[in-house]
Amino acid sequence: MFHELVHSTGHEKRLKRGLGERLAPFGSPDYSKEELVAELGSAFLCAAAGISPPTIEQSAAYLDGWTLSLKGDIRLVIRAAGRGQRAADHIRGVIFDAPAAAAE
Repeated sequence: MFHELVHSTGHEKRLKRGLGERLAPFGSPDYSKEELVAELGSAFLCAAAGISPPTIEQSAAYLDGWTLSLKGDIRLVIRAAGRGQRAADHIRGVIFDAPAAAAE
């Protein structure tokens, strides 16, 4: 559920991650990047909710599959983690100062 909620934050009226009418094709780099954001955001939400480590271990295995298709981007995990954290914060209603929230 958290994974899908994080996807929903990418909409133009929320956090604007470029999830418009034309979605990236399955397996493409853009698709893989959004999956990484969703899974990291989900992991942050699981931690906030106190959901158990076996669920987080399952997420780690899922993430491993997507990272294989994204080897060339050395800053990918940092960007995806930031976007995932922003999505988790958005879902939880956490608001920061505008400059901090806009930074990437």
